[in-house]
Amino acid sequence: MTKSLTIIDKLNLHNQNVDNYNNNNHNHNNNNNENNYESERKVSSETNVTHVKLRVTAEKSMFQSALGGIISCLGSAVGTGNIWRFPRILASHSYSTGALTFYIVWLIILFLWSIPIIIVEYSIGRFTRNSVTLAFCKFFGKKFFWLGGWMVAVVFFVSGYYPVILGWCLYYLYLSCTLSSLPTTEQAGLEIFTNFTQHSYWPVFTQVLAVTLSGVCLLGGIKWIERVNMVLVPLLLAIVIFTFGWSLTRQYAEVGIVFLFTPSWESFLNPSMWIAAAGQNAFDTNAGMAVLATYSTFMSRDSRIVSYSFLIPIVNNVVSFFASITIFSTVFSTIIQTNPTATRSAIVRIIKTAGPGSTGLTFTWIPVLFSKVGIFGRVLCALFFLCLVFAGISSLLSLTQVHVLAMKDFNVPHRLAVGIALLASMIIGLPSAIKLEFLTNQDNTWGYGLIVSGFLFCLIVIIYGPNRYRRVLVNDYGINDCNLSIIWIPIIAVLVPLQSIVLIVWWIYESIKSEPNWYILTWDTLSTTLLEWLILLIGLLILNWILYRTNLLSGALKRSHGCDPYDPSTYVNKDDFQGDEIDVEEMNVFNSSNTVQTRL
Repeated sequence: MTKSLTIIDKLNLHNQNVDNYNNNNHNHNNNNNENNYESERKVSSETNVTHVKLRVTAEKSMFQSALGGIISCLGSAVGTGNIWRFPRILASHSYSTGALTFYIVWLIILFLWSIPIIIVEYSIGRFTRNSVTLAFCKFFGKKFFWLGGWMVAVVFFVSGYYPVILGWCLYYLYLSCTLSSLPTTEQAGLEIFTNFTQHSYWPVFTQVLAVTLSGVCLLGGIKWIERVNMVLVPLLLAIVIFTFGWSLTRQYAEVGIVFLFTPSWESFLNPSMWIAAAGQNAFDTNAGMAVLATYSTFMSRDSRIVSYSFLIPIVNNVVSFFASITIFSTVFSTIIQTNPTATRSAIVRIIKTAGPGSTGLTFTWIPVLFSKVGIFGRVLCALFFLCLVFAGISSLLSLTQVHVLAMKDFNVPHRLAVGIALLASMIIGLPSAIKLEFLTNQDNTWGYGLIVSGFLFCLIVIIYGPNRYRRVLVNDYGINDCNLSIIWIPIIAVLVPLQSIVLIVWWIYESIKSEPNWYILTWDTLSTTLLEWLILLIGLLILNWILYRTNLLSGALKRSHGCDPYDPSTYVNKDDFQGDEIDVEEMNVFNSSNTVQTRL
């Protein structure tokens, strides 16, 4: 006979069996019935009573080390968003005089928007042990599933076009090994990129290949993700640092660097630049993407999430900073050597025309940079794109894990959830692989959508109570971590949501003011973005209604792990037993060979 019991029920059964045995055998002392628990990677309890041996084993699904958790979180952030997207966004919002203003706005957003939200993500995931969809239900109730669903959906659409970019990296890795020579000019590099992305169907094949590679890693669960990141992330950082150093040695590289550090103060009041900087920060650091909230469900209470919230985004943005200097110093150096009379304005125009929205900037200029290195240029170029592939895979793993955990909360088996998530992202990403303008639209639409996601995380803190949240979910629940300062309260409760609202309203106002035909549906108009948001919102409300009416949400919440923010009795030692319900086989306690075992 087999019962499905929770761990607590199982422990009670354990104690009852031992007590019954001892009541019938007065020769035994009741003190021997006491359980000894070990809180390690495996939690084990064992009681011996003459001929009786009871053992309980529950294996955690956690990161195996603090370093593995840090590297995995860093790997989720460091990727094509740093090396491809950041130089692209920087180029799109550069003025003829310089780009320093964007850097300033980008840093302001990092400390006053991204890091405060990241603290919320880490703490809510570690505390609730659920995907953001159920986490929102725990705080707001079952009727507000759609709020967490917004975040999962935004990440889903990002994971649709992200494999397309990862596929580009795979293709350039192939070219680095097979081309007779690397392109030496901007025209040659741009021609390769244009022919590949707009005049062939190779992007579809490379997108499928990218999804398949990430699927292999995801099937192994969090342990595989941790092991893969432990190799890929350090290798990527080493290559980024090398290419950064090499680009600085190029003749006229200083011209590009001077451009990057020259301000254009008139752009400081441009709302599109602030929105772009906030969206890029979200991509750079994963703030508001629910990725860190997902990864932190695999962290223990002694994970130093406050420290991680500062360390990881700062390191990540340093990588973006290095990447931008590498690209711009290479571009300016190559163009000036080719055309010494080129003006700064002309060079900026060339940068902005490297594909729609500067999408081809990195892929056009990195091969040109390595073509100047000499005999080792081909090897270095191949290594660079190999590491970019690695970084893309590590980021794609984290994006897909958001959807996987959301499905597993509804009792979908892990392998099936991985298969559904990968197949869905492959299908939704096909238009981006076929048409570059569609990819640019998706990148902008859901980049802006991340601003909304950040606001929703703030909403949890505001409704629950900022000081209460800081005390219960961060300071009291954490072990051996830095205490979160009270300064965080006005930032997360006032400044961050105010920034989000002002940026969105400002962006809408300026879009309507500057574009008379904003209501016409084209790839880059405001009306297209708002329509996509509206369709998503309606779909989420319908899904919320279905899950609520069918009691699927109630069932998922009953099976959920972690703590209930409104039930203090659930706050204690939730790390000790992490997993699904456990099957316990009944046994004859008088048979000395019997063992009660539980397994995840």
